[in-house]
Amino acid sequence: MGGGVVGLSCAFELQKRGHQVTVLEIGRCGGQASGAAAGMLAPYSENVEGPDDFFHLCKESLRLYPAWRNEVRRISGRAFEYTESGSLYIAYHEADRLALEGRRLWQNEHASSGIVLEGDALFRQEPMLSRDVKAALYTPEESHVYAPDYVLALEHACRLIGVQIFEQLGKVTVAEWRNDIVVASQDGQSFTGDRLVVCNGAWAQELEEAFDIRIPVYPIRGQICAYEAEVKPVQHMVFCNQGYLVAKENGTLVCGASEDVAGFDTSVTERGIERLRKWNKQAFPFLAEQEPFHRWAGLRPSTQDGFPLLGPLKQSAGRVVMAAGHYRNGILLSPVTAQVVADYIDGGGSPLSAFAPERFTH
Repeated sequence: MGGGVVGLSCAFELQKRGHQVTVLEIGRCGGQASGAAAGMLAPYSENVEGPDDFFHLCKESLRLYPAWRNEVRRISGRAFEYTESGSLYIAYHEADRLALEGRRLWQNEHASSGIVLEGDALFRQEPMLSRDVKAALYTPEESHVYAPDYVLALEHACRLIGVQIFEQLGKVTVAEWRNDIVVASQDGQSFTGDRLVVCNGAWAQELEEAFDIRIPVYPIRGQICAYEAEVKPVQHMVFCNQGYLVAKENGTLVCGASEDVAGFDTSVTERGIERLRKWNKQAFPFLAEQEPFHRWAGLRPSTQDGFPLLGPLKQSAGRVVMAAGHYRNGILLSPVTAQVVADYIDGGGSPLSAFAPERFTH
């Protein structure tokens, strides 16, 4: 269930392992959070508190990415941007610089070669950066993809190796899962299978009644804007506590993401975009004179504790596997999620308790 980046990745991996996979998508593949994403592969910049279970999952997925990217490209025959730009997490005050140093210490213990830069060393790396920036944590290992092209390549690769994809189904419900798997679509079609992998992102909560467990996954609207940038003005992914900026090969500079609770509303608001413009011109003064040429929004599937639901439902005897609630990191986590799900279905891999789907049910 679900034809976003997580659903397509699971389908791709399972089909390669010899399973016959069908993907059920209520709209268009990649039409929600996946296609709207900025595509950052940044486990260090996205995890600022410390090396918890979620960080380790993200870091493992980053490790898998080069081989995964090559396989998707090889099978699909489609190229997509994969830029090993590195990242800068910027700070404006001395107290924040000390926090950067603390993060550098623990991240260096977990495969990062990051260093804290300041003064001339910092501005050589990012010449257009505001001189109000006092320091930045530079992490060379982080990279980014162009999400729309990546998702298209994944979908094409799935189709080429035999995955059946049904789109525009409107609504999909689980009719049976305790003995067999039966899924029904709004137009009256019925789909059967041996296993069900739930990858429907922000819509996962709709299955609470069917599975009789709590599934606290909520849509968080992320608003993003893009500027035209013929000459690449920003060399790295640049993060601060307000958002990020990343330059793409297609000549755009992407800024995101303001976050708000708006249900399933994907409209763009002036307030949300203005929040982005307020901080980005502080980081890069040249943006004060520019207007975004494109604005859009996506729904990020957020869980109550920030960790995805990843693993088999115990009461289903392994027939149902959850892979939902990836929030800001669906693109990054796609390779490791596919591997974990496929391992479960192949009878290998032990459940990861931190991501257990039933953890909210008492």
